[in-house]
Amino acid sequence: MKTFCGRANPTTGALDWVEESEEYDYHQEIARSCYADMLHDKDRNEKYYQGIRAAVSRVKARGERVVVLDIGTGTGLLSMMAVTAGADYCYAIEVFKPMAQAATCIVERNGFSDKIKVINKHSTEVTVGPDGDMQERANILVTELFDTELIGEGALPSYEHAHMHLVQADCEAVPHRATVYAQLVESDMLWKWSQLQPIEVDGNKLLPPPAVVKCAGAPSVCDIQLSQVPPESFTPLGPICTMFRVDFSKPVSSAAQSYTAQFKAQTSGRAQVVLSWWDIDMDPDGNIVCTMAPSWNYSDPHTYPWRDHWMQSVYFLPAEENVSEGEELNLIVSHDDYSLWYSLTHSEQNDVKVAPFRPCCTCQAHLVWTRPRFGELNDEQRTESYVNALRSILKPDSVCLSVSDGSLLPIFAHLLGSKKVRRPFFSESQGSQISELPSPYTDSCLLRQHPKLHGKFQLLGIRPEQLSLADLEGNQISVLMGEPYFSTSLLPWHSLFFWYCRTAVAQLLHPSATILPRAATLYIIAVEFQDLWRIRAACGTCEGFDVSPMDEMIQRSLDYRESLEAEPHPLWEYPCRALTKPRPVLTFDFTQCVPEQPVNSDGTVAFTGRGHCHGVALWMEYQLTEDITVSMGLTKPVREEGACEWNPHRKQGVFFFRSVRETSGDGREDLSYNLTFDPHTGDIKMNFSVTEP
Repeated sequence: MKTFCGRANPTTGALDWVEESEEYDYHQEIARSCYADMLHDKDRNEKYYQGIRAAVSRVKARGERVVVLDIGTGTGLLSMMAVTAGADYCYAIEVFKPMAQAATCIVERNGFSDKIKVINKHSTEVTVGPDGDMQERANILVTELFDTELIGEGALPSYEHAHMHLVQADCEAVPHRATVYAQLVESDMLWKWSQLQPIEVDGNKLLPPPAVVKCAGAPSVCDIQLSQVPPESFTPLGPICTMFRVDFSKPVSSAAQSYTAQFKAQTSGRAQVVLSWWDIDMDPDGNIVCTMAPSWNYSDPHTYPWRDHWMQSVYFLPAEENVSEGEELNLIVSHDDYSLWYSLTHSEQNDVKVAPFRPCCTCQAHLVWTRPRFGELNDEQRTESYVNALRSILKPDSVCLSVSDGSLLPIFAHLLGSKKVRRPFFSESQGSQISELPSPYTDSCLLRQHPKLHGKFQLLGIRPEQLSLADLEGNQISVLMGEPYFSTSLLPWHSLFFWYCRTAVAQLLHPSATILPRAATLYIIAVEFQDLWRIRAACGTCEGFDVSPMDEMIQRSLDYRESLEAEPHPLWEYPCRALTKPRPVLTFDFTQCVPEQPVNSDGTVAFTGRGHCHGVALWMEYQLTEDITVSMGLTKPVREEGACEWNPHRKQGVFFFRSVRETSGDGREDLSYNLTFDPHTGDIKMNFSVTEP
């Protein structure tokens, strides 16, 4: 059965009605899942296997029949481990229907159908009894319900229900317990992801409004590959603290709780950020440990097991606080049933009340700007590029229109002396209606410190194609500017929405109007990933079990639509090595309207590096003026050994090859490319291959 679905087009801003089958959503879910990454996590798999063997042995030593409950079975891997270890029977619960079907196929292919029952339900819906889903309660509970924050996938409610209804009172659990760790640090780099810093423009110092400074910020965790944050970019203010533990072999409560770690400050500084991760002990004695600690916490960083399905967490304190060396501090972690949050108190504060609810944004800025966006706005070098570009094009009588989400460019333009700045803000549907969410922030920031500009900074609550000269008080636009940045942009070319807006207001532009940026260029480079390739690599076998039906399911979902598309990734978190030189492949001229006909580019680029080519990275560079360019991808030339440094504020596109190709780097192989920009859909169709001349 097919149905028409309305989807906001992030590039054109239009609402596209497309015919989709009822399987489309789950195909997307499977195609972009991390199942393959989990199966490639050898450290995780080995530790689970060891823990399961030990638990089965303990139950058998008590003379009991071993019945295992596996909640969130996925491929059925842990259930097959349990049966191989000697379990008499296993109930494998999986709520996602396509995954449950794959698990059933995998269990059958490996010859365990008589000992493993796959149940396609949520664990809270499973019944126990002669006519139930389970004939009896289990005495071993095996789960993999964790996310980067440990409890974000509902682990606590699931454990709570399982202990009440599905397992015996003295059950063994694998993992046996989890421990959450945290460290208080000062880090200007990380703090810039949470709070806007003062910005200086031509002697004018813009301070963020008090409402933003006092705001507790976004409530969600910031999960990143903390191993890619250089240790020199933060200063530990205290030791790594054990915050709390959860014993999964005993009844678990999902009720909100708080825990405190007391310590003396190791050095003086500004308490800003909490770095956090967790360990899981697979056995009661803590001899089998799987840790999420970042690589720089290892005695030998080379032994660090990379994984992307679990990372580390960064939490931002509601406000930075000065601490002194030797001062007694209390680091407090609180949690509800799905999330954690941190706060800091000084020991002399005896009457401290812990907030029962997690902090939330009250200033609206954190609702509009993502954490990478905060980092981008705080990037001094980037700000200098835009200010220098504006300075070179603005005149005393300039009438400016700014098209970007939550941009500070209008403020910069005012401070540099333009006559009028008018800026539409677009909602997340990009053009279907106008949102004024950013106005309490930017207007207050501007008007409080520069009241003489009152009345000259105006938000236009209309779409670009609805804009008229009357809205501009009879003035033609002399400067159309944008970063471009739009909140719904995922892939680099989604920011071409700016081009469509420019086309929509073409009749309102002065004949000599300046467009900033004047053009955008799409670049490509072939790369060898250090680890990211694992998320798309077929598994075949895992710990001796045939999981190829899982590979086949993922490939079918990729073939459904997405196999010829790039996907967004923040490459600063995922080291890679360039195997070709960067190549500009498509240029979009913003001084002209969007063309009617498709724009095509094809060619080859020689491989200059030897290695394993996993795919192609893609990014945009914006030409602000004749001599000022900003890159959303590579921030420095590729080093001789191929190491790449990526813009940390934007996601780049990655096109993964289905199979890895080895390259000699001696000119015998080329990267062939064919890209076509469709102006009617805003899509870029692409095809890449490795060929020998």
